[in-house]
Amino acid sequence: MKKTIILLSAILVCTFVNAQKTKQDEGIKLGIKGGLNISNLMGDVEDLGIRTSIHAGLVAEIIVSDKFSIQPELLYSGQGATYTGSVPGFSRIKLDYITLPVLAKFPIANNLSLETGPQVGFLISAKNKTNESNDKIEDLKTIDFGLNAGLNYELNNGVFFQARYNLGLTDVGIAGDNKRASNAVIQFSIGKLF
Repeated sequence: MKKTIILLSAILVCTFVNAQKTKQDEGIKLGIKGGLNISNLMGDVEDLGIRTSIHAGLVAEIIVSDKFSIQPELLYSGQGATYTGSVPGFSRIKLDYITLPVLAKFPIANNLSLETGPQVGFLISAKNKTNESNDKIEDLKTIDFGLNAGLNYELNNGVFFQARYNLGLTDVGIAGDNKRASNAVIQFSIGKLF
């Protein structure tokens, strides 16, 4: 009888320990993501509209607790704007960055999380594309700081969907002297954590 009680107690303890496994026990998850960028330049600029492009890269989730994770990312991000003035022809400002967002992730509902945090971007290409040319833009700021806020919905299999807004804090240098222009980007992403 004593052995049966010990055996049942051991089974109950093991069951309780397994039932108490939390999200924190998962540790670090790595993954990939990509999606659509809808970008523009805000500030002392006129006749500019959105540029659509892509972003893609790597993502990690460092699980601190069931209520908080840190999510660093390494992304290629196509940004910039399209000229919408009355002069005929096509003109697009193409600013391509390698961005490093570091987000705090807070669960707010079942599988839905709020993400917010800073980002630094490194300019890798700046071009003015028209119908006739694809000229390099000189003398732009090579580092761009910004703030992100958005939502993340993750399925049980690790597939996730994100919607995020990035507000640029740095004058990128495209508007000229004594004027300011900064990045503004809406991102829609799909990805997978492993």
